[in-house]
Amino acid sequence: MTEIIVKLRQELTQNSDPQAKVSGQRFFKEKVNIYGVKTALVGQIGKKYWKEIQDKNKNEIFAMCEELWKSGYMEESFIACNWSYFLSKQYEEKDFAVFEKWLKNYVSNWASCDTLCNHTVGSFVKMYPQYLQNLKTWTKSSNRWMKRAAAVSLIIPARNGQFLQDIFEIADLLLLDQDDLVQKGYGWMLKAASEAHQKEVFAYVMKNKTTMPRTALRYAIEKMPKDLKIKAMVK
Repeated sequence: MTEIIVKLRQELTQNSDPQAKVSGQRFFKEKVNIYGVKTALVGQIGKKYWKEIQDKNKNEIFAMCEELWKSGYMEESFIACNWSYFLSKQYEEKDFAVFEKWLKNYVSNWASCDTLCNHTVGSFVKMYPQYLQNLKTWTKSSNRWMKRAAAVSLIIPARNGQFLQDIFEIADLLLLDQDDLVQKGYGWMLKAASEAHQKEVFAYVMKNKTTMPRTALRYAIEKMPKDLKIKAMVK
């Protein structure tokens, strides 16, 4: 373990707040390992140590990220996600295997899933859109976080109006999933897509509203005008 990671963990421990640790658990159904450090402070700590490692080569930094992921602590996963995203201009196709490994082996809650996928995986897919096919493969996984990742990796491209047909394909593949965190994930993806393509997303919701779980449907229409929401919610 590098000296940087030792120091980083010491600083997280020193800033641990027992009350924040208890209150943080309330956001999760599953047990999560947390120091109890506020997210803004976690970001500051991550940036502080980033300055000490930013000149290292990408593979060395990815190895440090993996060390953080292995701890199982949510705050360490956030720092790993930030560091991997800071390297986004250097992404190569082979890096997809690294990100997929982290997702499969270490992600254990929705917050770590979304932080990794919104930024690191989302940026990668924008650079290498041929990997959209891999996201579609994730929808078949027995791992709930892989399935959620298939959708939430496209949140930022969706807001920018990108990949609409792929978004609908992923929504189709996840449409009847029984897991509420997967439903919320693809509902969020559709909501993001509605910012640029409201008409198309509304048509998709209307076509599928009799079978789409209500959780996903409510997320998908959240940013639509009231009259469209009423139409979508009527069975």
